[in-house]
Amino acid sequence: MISIKTKLGALVVGAVLLTSCLALVAIRTSTEFRYITIFAMIATLLITQFVAQSLTAPLDEMTTVAGTISRGDFSRRVRGADRRDELGDLASTINRMADDLEAVDRHRKELVANVSHELRTPIAALRAVLENVVDGVSEADPETMRSALKQTERLGRLVETLLDLSRLDNGVVGLRGRRFEVWPYLSGVLREANLAASQRGLSSTSGLHNRTDVHLHLDVSPPELTAHADAERLHQVMANLIDNAVKHSPPHGRVTVRARRGPYPDSLELEVEDEGPGIPESERHKVFQRFNRGSASRRQGPASDGGTGLGLAIARWAVDLHGGEIGVAESSRGCRIRVTLPGSRPPMD
Repeated sequence: MISIKTKLGALVVGAVLLTSCLALVAIRTSTEFRYITIFAMIATLLITQFVAQSLTAPLDEMTTVAGTISRGDFSRRVRGADRRDELGDLASTINRMADDLEAVDRHRKELVANVSHELRTPIAALRAVLENVVDGVSEADPETMRSALKQTERLGRLVETLLDLSRLDNGVVGLRGRRFEVWPYLSGVLREANLAASQRGLSSTSGLHNRTDVHLHLDVSPPELTAHADAERLHQVMANLIDNAVKHSPPHGRVTVRARRGPYPDSLELEVEDEGPGIPESERHKVFQRFNRGSASRRQGPASDGGTGLGLAIARWAVDLHGGEIGVAESSRGCRIRVTLPGSRPPMD
């Protein structure tokens, strides 16, 4: 890498050497110094102009690109990012900034589009129910009111998801860690999921599935396993993972939730495995990104409505709050998501 300081230093040294050489020529050839001086000045100015042009032209382009970015156009990029000097580093930084801003702008537009789509369906259904009651088409009986309540609850759940997303961005959520027994805790999570599916018929945007043909199996070893975590946030993680696994399971499929002891005291390793089409390896790196709804093959199934694409992103956020890890593990069939929570780590030496 040749820095700008080196180039400027080489310019000064070159000018001095050129002047010295011309002075020696003048002495040996008896040429008048005024001609040598004029020639040296012209040559030095030409060299300086060439070097200055190579330095200021990229700066002019960067100024133009920065101006377009400030006006909301993130499509322009600075050329010369492959230069091996400070200007090349600056060009690369501006291009990365433009990439990040373009991604943020795209996510913002996707958020508006997704939220508008998700809000429109329950609002339209609720409006239809209420219009029928007002017009006398249907009676305000318990069944009709339950239908209206269902759509209202769906709206509430979507708003809660958006609030979680806002907390994620602002980093205002803390942890209330406690020690608990894993078996009864996970049994309660699975029981709640089954009750929601069989008795209330919740929409899949709730974080709890609406299918009753999928069998949920719990495997905790050893049975007396304990862990240390924020139970509420962990419930959020498991509810989203179970919902996602059930939605992509084949008819009368099986979803297995496993829990094992981790490497540290009260640490925990959890797995949620389904028998669905699985996730292609090329897409695993973006499974936990916001608004990612998976490939078409993954979305196929009795209950695949696409969702908001926020459930797994929120699950990753909750795991990150614990200092843990979440990812797609290798599986011979279906999809297996593994969660590792550190628990109470031993003090560092």
